[in-house]
Amino acid sequence: MVSGRTPPETRAAYRRFVPISTRWADNDVYGHVNNVVYYAFFDTAVNGVLIAEGALDIANSPVIGLVVETGCRYFRSMAFPDRVTAGIRVAHRGTSSVRYEVGLFRNDEEEAAAQGHFVHVYVDRTTQRPVPLPEDLRRVLEPLAT
Repeated sequence: MVSGRTPPETRAAYRRFVPISTRWADNDVYGHVNNVVYYAFFDTAVNGVLIAEGALDIANSPVIGLVVETGCRYFRSMAFPDRVTAGIRVAHRGTSSVRYEVGLFRNDEEEAAAQGHFVHVYVDRTTQRPVPLPEDLRRVLEPLAT
């Protein structure tokens, strides 16, 4: 770990957990999960929760979230066949935006192997213009808020 760098968070910092399987194809030539796959893990975890809780119907919801910002800090490598658990929390809710923070935990480790975030701006599916967060989304976000 780089001197002076903030250490990884533990599972206790997150509100909901989603298991994710690594795949053989996730490994890159260096033998670990490629950095772009971490972003797919973030998307999979958050959107999976929204779908499971009825706040998102990917084919029909009139309001959808567009990613406008994202970032990731890496602490330890992961590789297939590691088991990944994504811890999710909501750090900020605005009128039309949400900042999701995700910790990726390898196997049964308590400290995150990576931590990331992304910001969704919720828009009307047709016009692509920002709209207030729908009530069903707010209901799902409430228990995830820090």
